[in-house]
Amino acid sequence: MRDLASAVKRAAFAAAFGVVSGLLAFGQPAYAANPLELNFGLFGPNYEGRVAPCESAMGTITTQFWEKESTFWNSSLKITGYSEIHEIAFRPWQSDNIPRRYCAGNVMLSDGKMRNLYYSIIEDGGFSGFGQGVEWCVSGLDRNWAYNPGCRAARP
Repeated sequence: MRDLASAVKRAAFAAAFGVVSGLLAFGQPAYAANPLELNFGLFGPNYEGRVAPCESAMGTITTQFWEKESTFWNSSLKITGYSEIHEIAFRPWQSDNIPRRYCAGNVMLSDGKMRNLYYSIIEDGGFSGFGQGVEWCVSGLDRNWAYNPGCRAARP
């Protein structure tokens, strides 16, 4: 009985070794890209660092906040005012990254509470890469935890 078990183990090992050896034997070597495969003909956005000032995103944030609260959270909260809007950072990482302007401030909501707002304006970050994109977070109202904890992921 022991001989049969050891023979089965040896046969299974030999089969596995044969499969691995066969796969390695028929593998193709990797070659460098030929001139037609290089990126010489590609075009795309030329990031020039033209990012709008912090105040330009207020309308977008107000609209998107109202849409999110009313559609997904069945809430009647709206942003009624902004204060202390200021820039936190501009291109905080190396210059080859997509240009972003990070801003912060306070928002007054329709429930009478003042909350912190953190957002970034992204060059060519709009729909399909057209226009300025805005990513924002109101602390205490990040209900899907996209920027948790405390909107930290929305800051540089």
